[in-house]
Amino acid sequence: MFHRLQTKLSVLFGALFAVMLVLLAAAAYVAITGNVRTAARSQLQADGAVFDRIWQIRSQHLQDSANLLAHDFGFRAAVATHDGATIQSALDNLRQRLGLDKAFIVDLDGTVTGLDVRQIDDGADPLWQALASQDNASGAVMLNGAPYQAISAPVLAPGPVGWVVFATKLDRTEMKSLEGLSAAPVNADLMIKHGPAPWRALDLTVAPGASVDGFARLALAAGGRALPLRLTSGPALAVVKPLKGLDADTQVGLLLSYPLAKAMAPYQPMLWAIAALGLLSLGLLLVGSGLLAASLTKPLAALDEAAQRIAHGEDARVEVVSSDEVGRLALSFNRMAEEIGERERRITQLGLQDSETQLPNRRAMIQRLEALAAQSPGEGVVVSAALGVERFTMVRSAIGYGLVGALLRELGARIVEHDADLTPTRIATSTLGVAFLARDAEHAGHVLTRLVEALQRPVDLGHATVDVGLTCGYAIDGVHAHGAVALLERSNIALDQARDLRRGLAAFDEAAYGDPASNLNLMSEMLKAARDGGLSLHYQPKIDLRSGRVSGAEALARWRHATRGPLSPDLFVGMAEETGHIRALTDWALDRAIADQARLRRAGHDLPLSVNISGRLISDRDFAERAVRKVADHRANLCFEITETAVIDNPALALELIEDYARAGIPISIDDYGSGLSSLAYLKQIAAQELKIDKSFVLGLGADQRDALLIKSTVDLAHALGLKVVAEGVETAECAALLQAMGCDVGQGYYFARPAAMDAFVDFLDAGGVQAAAQRLA
Repeated sequence: MFHRLQTKLSVLFGALFAVMLVLLAAAAYVAITGNVRTAARSQLQADGAVFDRIWQIRSQHLQDSANLLAHDFGFRAAVATHDGATIQSALDNLRQRLGLDKAFIVDLDGTVTGLDVRQIDDGADPLWQALASQDNASGAVMLNGAPYQAISAPVLAPGPVGWVVFATKLDRTEMKSLEGLSAAPVNADLMIKHGPAPWRALDLTVAPGASVDGFARLALAAGGRALPLRLTSGPALAVVKPLKGLDADTQVGLLLSYPLAKAMAPYQPMLWAIAALGLLSLGLLLVGSGLLAASLTKPLAALDEAAQRIAHGEDARVEVVSSDEVGRLALSFNRMAEEIGERERRITQLGLQDSETQLPNRRAMIQRLEALAAQSPGEGVVVSAALGVERFTMVRSAIGYGLVGALLRELGARIVEHDADLTPTRIATSTLGVAFLARDAEHAGHVLTRLVEALQRPVDLGHATVDVGLTCGYAIDGVHAHGAVALLERSNIALDQARDLRRGLAAFDEAAYGDPASNLNLMSEMLKAARDGGLSLHYQPKIDLRSGRVSGAEALARWRHATRGPLSPDLFVGMAEETGHIRALTDWALDRAIADQARLRRAGHDLPLSVNISGRLISDRDFAERAVRKVADHRANLCFEITETAVIDNPALALELIEDYARAGIPISIDDYGSGLSSLAYLKQIAAQELKIDKSFVLGLGADQRDALLIKSTVDLAHALGLKVVAEGVETAECAALLQAMGCDVGQGYYFARPAAMDAFVDFLDAGGVQAAAQRLA
């Protein structure tokens, strides 16, 4: 989230302090709230006791006043004689003096004196019942929908003649007078319940969802303990003090509530002070932590910048400004930077220098080519030349590895001596390289010709003098499009091309090199063509030169590429041998030849078919076992054509596997005899049944007498060894006649028939191809 250490430290310290501050504030708030609630409960209980005592005192005072009036002789006489004026005067006097709301007389027949009876009709029944059942009835009663505190006293003259009734209205004014007696902001309200009706409050408004009736029941059951109550003005603690009702069906309670907001009011300044102090402390902490973090991160940032400079290969040091851990880290970093720089210089030196000769190496040659390309873009040509020491392995074996290094160093010194602008490099074990700018290809060839001439003189190594032979291949890049690495590779390829041409100097021949990447991809396309039918076998008949009959056919691979058209077998077969795909190609050829031979048999032509086996497979035991099994499983009549030079790499295993082929009934034909270094020893050891004379002798048979002598001697030698002789490359009637006269057994070539696909080959056989061949020999 944060990418700077200074920010992380500042935020971390600030967050930790903020958490601690919040915890402390929460603890303080919980403690204060707890204390406030405890104090509020205590205050409510104290006020409840006070209010209860005041209620009792007030009730007793009213009762005493009523008793005093009821026992007054004159008043009793007035009541007994129904002297309304006297009664009214006494009641008015007492009402004013005691602050009563209502004062009246009720005689035994229910007549009310001193008050309009309509003022008490609503709710009077409980009053009459209380007067009839109690001598001194007192308590709360509802009169005309308003609550009153009422007391009564009987008037005796000497027997009961009526009752004196005093009533004080319990309204908001009365409640405020009670609230004024408390030192706390306590609210008082009256709660009344008559019969089965729910409890109701006269003036109290509770919050939505809260119930007055439910709270009253809980509070009365709690026995005077303060309970939480949600009012519209906010949460509060409340207690209900039960009061006496005038009758049994009426329940009255005094509700005392203490709003917590008012209880918390004295503490608000302290809470605001704590919050302000916390915010101020947090701000100071953030500033302090920021300064501290900056003091820590500034040297770290300097270290980071220096590390990045080192990563980019630059020298870097940091200033040491303290002696603490950061300062010691800076000292260690400076020492590390110095050691890294020293090692980097050493590694660079080793990376660009050949350890044996101390000459610049291949990497240095690439850098040199890149520098030349950047030095003169578009002007002249960049030349990369590879100077190969001939017979290097033999020279190294003769003089030893140590003197070989001295030999190459001396050649490098001669290059500098010849031209100081040329920097010699060792780009391979036996190859030196030089790079330079030239005007054009002709100028490059002239410079290198003089250089090779200057280097090819004996080298005196103290105890030995070595005659040096050099071959030079070079490549040029006029527009710097190939790149240094590719240019160097081209010069190495040019060196190989020069050796193949036996020339001392040769430029890179792109046409001769071809496209190796495309050719490599050609192998995967070849395997796909073998699966999809793009690859096929064509068959060229072998003609018995005595009878003129077709004695067999050679299977030859053909490939018509989807985009490149027909491809030469020399291209893809040779490439398959070089890339290791020859096994897959030969397996396919065997399967195809076996299937085609079965088709020939169904068409009425039972001919042996010859399949070429690569020299790379002649010593492959797994291939031999698989090939023998295929031929046996299908009862195929196949002949394997091999070259005698194929047994040279591993003669013992190759001759053993050839014997296995012979025991399995697979004839062996020695192909291309005479084209290589033919060995009579191998010819004697190979268990072959047929020998094929290479077409290079047959093609010149009519014009060169020596070819005729060689063919005649070869035919006689093969017959002496029990071998049948096949001559390939027969293209004229004269050649066929001469071979027939020399005793050659079989002829193969365009004179008789060209290689044809299976359908065309079957048509050739069906259409009398045998007779046509015989007529040509007649």
